[in-house]
Amino acid sequence: MNLKYLIAVLLFLYGLNARLADAELRLYTEEYRPFSYLQDGKPSGMAVSVVEELIHRTGEIAHIEVVPWTRGYHQVRHQPDTALFSTVRTAQREAEFQWVGPIARGYTRFYTHKDAGLRVNSLDDVRQLGTLAVPKQWYSYELLRQQSLENLYGVPTPQDMLRMFRLGRVKLLLANTLTLDGMLAEQDMHAGQLQEQFDLMPNDSYIAFSLHTDAARVARWQQALQGMRHDGSLERIYRRWFPNADERALADLLRAE
Repeated sequence: MNLKYLIAVLLFLYGLNARLADAELRLYTEEYRPFSYLQDGKPSGMAVSVVEELIHRTGEIAHIEVVPWTRGYHQVRHQPDTALFSTVRTAQREAEFQWVGPIARGYTRFYTHKDAGLRVNSLDDVRQLGTLAVPKQWYSYELLRQQSLENLYGVPTPQDMLRMFRLGRVKLLLANTLTLDGMLAEQDMHAGQLQEQFDLMPNDSYIAFSLHTDAARVARWQQALQGMRHDGSLERIYRRWFPNADERALADLLRAE
């Protein structure tokens, strides 16, 4: 076989394999209103809207799947060409993923029942109020465990935490300000029944890509997100899903690089 012809064939196959490897991106998200959830069998939500626009802008072939958090987390830790959203970026998770974002900014805040008459100003106060139920997969559980809270109790899901709070089995509720209303609605509750206490931390939600995903691909997504910031697309999506958005948090989000 002619050497030049052989080289041409090998180069063609190499290019074909590269395109095939970049052919489909698997994107995992969890049931976490209003960021992501299934509606009529299709993924919907604020974060889903952002990701769908990014898929369009990058020209990706991609599939969004709503799965339990632990499954999505495992897949993205071990499989190439995968991503998990919305994922809060923390120091503990920093080296585990490649990050695109932020796509949302909120605060993790403590709440009590309004009629409880409690005032909670610090973690020292939290330590005095009995069991604190927090979903084990949440970043806030990781943070609080590092603070050596002896009353911290890990539960499987946010619904378990909300149920315990509604029934009075725990005195405190810990929630993201952006997802609070949706979480309460699942328990036939509303924000007017709560008293805000103090913020544990601000949080930024990202799209977390596998470390085994091509860095150039991840960079294209970050560039496309910057385009959404600059042309107003991100703000329009944000305000549609969060009409009462904290203006300071939104301004910070739109300035992020």
